Amino acid sequence: MAQLTLKSLFKRYDNSGKKKSMVNDYAVNDLTLECRDGEFVALLGPSGCGKTTTLRMVAGLEDITDGDIFIGDKRVNDLHPKDRNIGLAFEDYALYPPLSVFENIAFNLRAKNVSNDEAQRRVLEIARLLKLEDLLNKMPVKLSGGQKQRVNIARAIVRNPRLLLMDEPLSHLDGKMRQELRVEIKRLHNKINCTSVYVTHDQLEAMSLADRIAVMDFGVLQQFGTPMDVYDNPVNEFVAAFIGEPPMNILETVIIKSEGDFYFTFEDSDLRILVPRRYYEKIYDGMRVRVGVRPMDVFLGSNQAKGTPIRVAVFENLGDERRIGVRVGNHLIMMITNDETRYKQGDLIKLEVRAEKTHLFDIETGNRIRE
Repeated sequence: MAQLTLKSLFKRYDNSGKKKSMVNDYAVNDLTLECRDGEFVALLGPSGCGKTTTLRMVAGLEDITDGDIFIGDKRVNDLHPKDRNIGLAFEDYALYPPLSVFENIAFNLRAKNVSNDEAQRRVLEIARLLKLEDLLNKMPVKLSGGQKQRVNIARAIVRNPRLLLMDEPLSHLDGKMRQELRVEIKRLHNKINCTSVYVTHDQLEAMSLADRIAVMDFGVLQQFGTPMDVYDNPVNEFVAAFIGEPPMNILETVIIKSEGDFYFTFEDSDLRILVPRRYYEKIYDGMRVRVGVRPMDVFLGSNQAKGTPIRVAVFENLGDERRIGVRVGNHLIMMITNDETRYKQGDLIKLEVRAEKTHLFDIETGNRIRE
């Protein structure tokens, strides 16, 4: 195992010949990050946010424009990839078609002149961990996508790396296989206790696998924390909207004061939500902000509840839960309910919100307004 430390890391590509409007100066912009010894860290963000570029710089496959990378106490900026003692598993399985599963896993050991007995011992050990014992004599063409990815991961860890790097290893698999391999990867990490960095655009993978999540956008680290921290305490509107399924409802609002209390109000809507008192020192009458609330904190009100009924715009029955969407002005608010009533477009319902679960965001910067 080893601690991974990134200090003020920059990556800039040659953008000559591209239109100025298409150029983002830095693919990775001043990234500072520390992955503790034995920790599982996910790099999470949309396509093009710099997460794979970061991983490739750690692996030594991309040159660093500026900054430092340390694996343990050793600065590795100028080390060749083979000398960094890392394991790599990419989304492309890249197995050798003429070689059996056993020989694919053993390939890196053969290249390092590991003895046949030691290579066999280590391959069999990894095969047991990843449930590949019955596949060792098969050729890659005979394997399913999930089996190929397990071989890919086995090949990465058979070298006993200090650091395991995985770049979207589940992206080519179907939903059921992704779920199964998520469990396998988590179990494997706990078994080998190796420092792991996992790149993904899928927030469900990051939330279920990682000890901590680094959320990136346009090459900039937005937030680094535990899954529940980035879910419950997003630092800005981007993180709030990116984490969670369905995503957080975020609406522009005008705060008004009435009879000593503050309320969120919305253009072209009669909906009013009481502002939690913890925000009172940060707000004022007539203030424009954006308010965020997660779908599970919006619920159906009783017939006796205060407020004007709102018409259903969208109804989705997913079996274990129902999702209802209503229009509030120009915004669509989604809620999750266990109510077994089947609603249709145009039905009238009353809406209630757990005001204490709301988040406020600055309308200019998108940063969260702390209570």
